[in-house]
Amino acid sequence: MVNKERSDFTPLPDFLFTQVMPQIRDIAELKATICVFYLLHHKRRYPPFVTYGELLPSSTAMLGMERGALQHALELAVKHGSILQLNLDVDGKWQDVYFANMESEREAIDKIKSGELSIKEAVPEEGEIGQAIQSPSIFTIYEQNIGILTPMIVEELKEAAKLYPAQWIDEAFKEAVRMNKRSWKYIARILERWSSEGRDSGARRQDIEKGNSDKYIKGKYGHLVKR
Repeated sequence: MVNKERSDFTPLPDFLFTQVMPQIRDIAELKATICVFYLLHHKRRYPPFVTYGELLPSSTAMLGMERGALQHALELAVKHGSILQLNLDVDGKWQDVYFANMESEREAIDKIKSGELSIKEAVPEEGEIGQAIQSPSIFTIYEQNIGILTPMIVEELKEAAKLYPAQWIDEAFKEAVRMNKRSWKYIARILERWSSEGRDSGARRQDIEKGNSDKYIKGKYGHLVKR
């Protein structure tokens, strides 16, 4: 039974529909491709990738196919260009890993091949993953509500995390989702407006109306309010 109360979703890039879909003739390839993007969407590392070992449990539980069928489906997906594949040493074991065929991931793969980026640097420690799940970071919130991280977005999110209170960021994402404007550009504009004009509701607005705005002007984020 489908849980209708949950509203989680996995975004898919347009090129899957415009360029890849016309080439797909095998339903197993389509299922494997969607599964890869689903798992990539839930990764907490940059660049996001999925190992063959991570796909194996999904092959029976989610996809309903055997190991051989999964391998063939992945080969077709790589051939048709929906995903990219490398054979890398992950935790001391050589195995196939899969990336989304997107500009940011292609750049990351080039860096991995040249030795500029290592998988050890790309994969967070287990404790970091647990911490991210317990207390969602701006990166987690972005992935859950917008989509796959890119290097440019990562840098912009880091800067925003330094500039704005975590509560502002969380509420800006919620407002964007509520308005069906799921883009970082829209969210950044919300934060910029709040920093210059003040938020329109909540405790901060009430404090301003009571004449207590000094704590925002003189506080930690005073430089934002005075813009």
